[in-house]
Amino acid sequence: MSKYQAPYGTQDILPADQPYWRWVIGEAEALSLRYGFLRLDPPLFEDTQIFLKGSGEASDFVVQKEMYTLEKDEGQSITFRPEFTPGVMRAYLEHGLHAGPQPVKLYSIGPIFRHDRPQAGRYRQHTQFNAEIFGEQDPVADLEVMLLAYNLYRDLGYRGLSFQLNSTGCPRCKPAYIARLVEHLSTYAAQLGEVDQIRLSRNPLRILDTKDAGMEPVLSQAPRLLDHLCDECRTHFAELRGYLDVLATPYVINSRLVRGLDYYTKTVFEVWAEGIGAQAAVCGGGRYDGLAEMLGGPPVPGVGFASGIERIILGLKASNIVPAPLPEPPIFVAYLGGGARAKAVEIVFALRDAGLGARLAFGWEPRSLKSQMREAGRLDAAWVIIVGESELTAGQVSVRDMKTSQQFPVPLPDVVPWLQNRLAA
Repeated sequence: MSKYQAPYGTQDILPADQPYWRWVIGEAEALSLRYGFLRLDPPLFEDTQIFLKGSGEASDFVVQKEMYTLEKDEGQSITFRPEFTPGVMRAYLEHGLHAGPQPVKLYSIGPIFRHDRPQAGRYRQHTQFNAEIFGEQDPVADLEVMLLAYNLYRDLGYRGLSFQLNSTGCPRCKPAYIARLVEHLSTYAAQLGEVDQIRLSRNPLRILDTKDAGMEPVLSQAPRLLDHLCDECRTHFAELRGYLDVLATPYVINSRLVRGLDYYTKTVFEVWAEGIGAQAAVCGGGRYDGLAEMLGGPPVPGVGFASGIERIILGLKASNIVPAPLPEPPIFVAYLGGGARAKAVEIVFALRDAGLGARLAFGWEPRSLKSQMREAGRLDAAWVIIVGESELTAGQVSVRDMKTSQQFPVPLPDVVPWLQNRLAA
C-alpha cells in the first residue's frame, strides 16, 4: 500500500463507478442539446475579481474563505472556480455573445473547487453540470432551466420529484425587505450562531435557511419576502407558477428558500426527490439579472442552475438504480507457440482498426491454452481466436463461440470480416 493518499476532500473515480459517470453525463448532454443548449467550457481558473465581484463579497465563498486562490509574484491573483456562472458570464461578455441573437443558452460540465468541509456527495473538488439562459427576462426561461433540471433527474429514475420555489425580489424591492428582516433578527442577535452573526451584517437572507438548531421560533415570526415583492416581481412569480400548474409539475412555495450568492434576483428553486434517505434537495438555481453589471458589462438577464454529479450518483445508489455496464471488448485472442504470438498481435490490431473491441492474452512467459481460456471467461469474451503453429501452417485460425463452445476454422484473410458479420447479427 502506498503511503500517499488522495488529498483530503477529493476522491478517485474508479473503473467500477465509470458506468455511473458516463451515463449521468451522457444524459445531461443529450437533454441539454434537446433543449437547444450549447456547450461552453471556461478555464479551470479565473481572475479572482471575477468571483469577488460576481459571487459577491458577502457570499460564503468569500466570508468563509472557501476559494482556492493563488497570489502570483507579479501581483496577479487567480482563483480555481468555486462555481461556473461568473466565468460563463465573463466568456459571454468577452466574446460578444451578448451582441448577437438572444437568448443564449449554454451548458458546462467540469470540476469546481471549494475549500469547505467535505460531506456526502460534496468534495473539495467535485463536478458540476451547469446550465444558463442569458438575455431573456421571460418567466418561460426560468421554466426551461427548471424543467431541464427536473427532467434530468426524472430520466435517471429519481422518484417523488418536486420543486421548492421562492422569489427573492429585485434591487427595487429586496433592500426594504432586508431592512425589515435585519430589524427582526437583531432583536434575537444573542441567539444567533457564529456564522449567522456574520451573515446578519453581510448577507442576512442566508439566515433564513440556517441549519442551526433552535432558530425555528425566530424564523417563524420573521417577515416573508413574498409579502414585500414589487409589482414586476409579483407578476413574474405568478406567471412562472401558472406555467408549472399548466404542466402539472409539483411545487411547494418555500418562503425561506434563498441562495448563498449575492447575484440572485426573483426566482430561486430547488429540485427535491424522495427515496434517497429523507426527502432532500438534489440541485438548485435561480435568476440573476444583475450579474453582468456586477462584472462591468451591460444589463443582461440570466437564469440557471447547477447540479453536482457526485450527488446525483449518490442518489442513484441510494435508490438502487444501476446503470448498464460499459461494453467490454467481445473478442479475445489467444496463442500457442512463439511464432503464433506475432500473428496474434497482428490480428488483434487488425480487429481494432476495423472497429471491433479485442483483447490480447498477455504473458512474457509461455502460457497454456487452458490458462488463456480461463482469462477469456473472466473477461466475458463472446469469441476467442486461437492462433497455433498448426493453424498458421494451414493458413487459418480457430474461432470459438464462448456461449455454445462451438469452434470454427476460419482462413486468416477472412478473420476480420467473419467476426464483423457474427457481431452484427
